Amino acid sequence: MELTFLGTGAPGGLPRPDCPCAACATAVGGDARAATSLLVDGALLLDLTPGAALAAARAGQSLVGVRQVLLSHPQNGPAVEVPAGLPAPGRVPDGRELALISGHRVRAVAVDVPGTGYVVTGADGERLLYLPPGAAPAGFPAGLAPYDTAVLDVVGRPDALARLRAAGTVTEATEVVGVHLDHDVPPGAELRRRLAAAGARAVTDGETMRVGDHPTVPAPPRRTLVLGGARSGKSVEAERRLESFPEVVYVATSGTREGDEDWAARVSLHRERRPGAWRTVETCDLVPLLAEEGPPLLIDCLALWLTDAMDAVGAWDDDRWAAGGRRELRERTDALVAAVRATRRRVVAVSNEVGSGVVPATASGRRFRDELGRLNAGFAAECEQVLLVVAGQAVPLR
Repeated sequence: MELTFLGTGAPGGLPRPDCPCAACATAVGGDARAATSLLVDGALLLDLTPGAALAAARAGQSLVGVRQVLLSHPQNGPAVEVPAGLPAPGRVPDGRELALISGHRVRAVAVDVPGTGYVVTGADGERLLYLPPGAAPAGFPAGLAPYDTAVLDVVGRPDALARLRAAGTVTEATEVVGVHLDHDVPPGAELRRRLAAAGARAVTDGETMRVGDHPTVPAPPRRTLVLGGARSGKSVEAERRLESFPEVVYVATSGTREGDEDWAARVSLHRERRPGAWRTVETCDLVPLLAEEGPPLLIDCLALWLTDAMDAVGAWDDDRWAAGGRRELRERTDALVAAVRATRRRVVAVSNEVGSGVVPATASGRRFRDELGRLNAGFAAECEQVLLVVAGQAVPLR
């Protein structure tokens, strides 16, 4: 099947009319996007949008051969004019299948928002999943085979991709394309980075691709370290990198602090932000977790792990430090770094970047700063990707 993306943006387009936000201001040239519309083999049009005929012409295509126009979601705003010669748009009832004279079969898929998703099967058996904006499948019939290509709102509904992966209908062999792109993410490099972390990619308006011809899309990194200062947004960035994967294990190294209301509020905020399907484990015993097979790990954070390790070896006391505490701590950190090197699990770890500020006034404070710097460097050396988060902006270091 040949797919031509006549538009890849949200229903209101990008930039949005009269919107002064930074994302809209920078959505120019190839980053400007019309509302999402997909032409399949010149015969099937998924979502009719304003200017579809002109968009097709700019892409070197024609709508003359279109035999069916299907809408995936309610059309808000002014009515869209149907170009002359184009069939009247319609929708297929959930669960029903439509056979086209072009040889395509279309099955309607129930979604959890107003609208309908579609599975299109080509004459050669390739399967395309197309979901409306802000939608996830409402269920999965038993025995579904993986899709060859999935086109959906990855940025707005990363949990939709997580559900598809959990059901086995999106695998590493499935090409995932993010559409319905809005002004929630700055266009350009940041959008590409965000989608790549989910194992997806963006295309430009007018681009044509063939189902089954997979381009070189970098797989999501297996090990990632996210660094940042206090309240920099590093935990949010780390969580975002795994929100499109099911069954994530959130490893909280903080433990509990009886009577500390501020700490309890911070922990509660983190829990509310995480997807409900994630499982939380409170431990500093990271080496066994890294050695096990299992779902992705999100470790938050290494600074608190180091605090616990320094407590265990008496590193805060100068005499104990000199008498063997230093050696014991290095053994613990070396074991953790070795476990990261050997792990087969997907891992995203969070740590504080502490070496750029005021020099601590105490010997123990300087000791913690130095040891965390060493731990961060050793951990980073074993990661495919390292990010520094500053003021909520993720800067790739590797």
